[in-house]
Amino acid sequence: MRSRAAGRTAAAVTASLVAAAGVLTAEALEARRRIGRRTSAAPYADGRYGRGPGTSIRLAVLGDSGAAGLGADSPADTMGAILATALAEVSGRTVTLSNHAVIGAQTKDLDAQIDRALWTRPHVAVIMVGANDITHLVPRTLSARRLRAAIRRLRDNGTEVVMATCPDLGTIKPVPQPLRAIMRRRSRLLAAAQADAAITEGGRAVLLGSRLGPEFDERPEVMFASDRFHPSTEGYAAAAQALLPDVIAAWRLGGEGELLPDVRAADVTG
Repeated sequence: MRSRAAGRTAAAVTASLVAAAGVLTAEALEARRRIGRRTSAAPYADGRYGRGPGTSIRLAVLGDSGAAGLGADSPADTMGAILATALAEVSGRTVTLSNHAVIGAQTKDLDAQIDRALWTRPHVAVIMVGANDITHLVPRTLSARRLRAAIRRLRDNGTEVVMATCPDLGTIKPVPQPLRAIMRRRSRLLAAAQADAAITEGGRAVLLGSRLGPEFDERPEVMFASDRFHPSTEGYAAAAQALLPDVIAAWRLGGEGELLPDVRAADVTG
């Protein structure tokens, strides 16, 4: 009797899990339908920002569509351009920005981006990645392990790293409940793992979800672009503002860009 009861319980649990998975799959499809297909590309913002004496500071941006600036109104409104402009003002130096981010990228794709970034020998690299790991159900421990390897590689090549952790995906209103609550929890857990990975490998971490999540929750019509998924110009400005102190600190820690020769800078001049 006990074995039959246990069997019925196991069957009921399995059926519940299958039903739950079906509901979540249906909700994910509905969220994609509401968001719609991407019809635009991220603005191209690579180039030199500011003017000043001495060796230019080379800033690289890596990651996914958020790092690329998808949803910004113009090149100047992307996160990388805002950071480059501000860093040029603070340092009194020219900042050369090279953005290697790829729309749809996951943490596993960072290695190819680093291959390209190292040609410019960046003094500081800003990484924003993780949202696509969540939507593709990549295990958190695997994402963190891949991130550690990526940051270690940059650090071994003399680059200071600032990690913009996974945003709070629970702020994306087109995603229905309970999927949105699950995405919020998963993105927060991944952000914490990313922060730990960055600090362990000698980088810096900025928990964007914790800092900006409430504002994106309260003002989605302002902070999100028209697709209601990617940040708007205002959203990128807020992200850049949150990251800027750590980017400045990373530049100063790296010796103000004076330790590396200004090689191949012309390759990324816009």
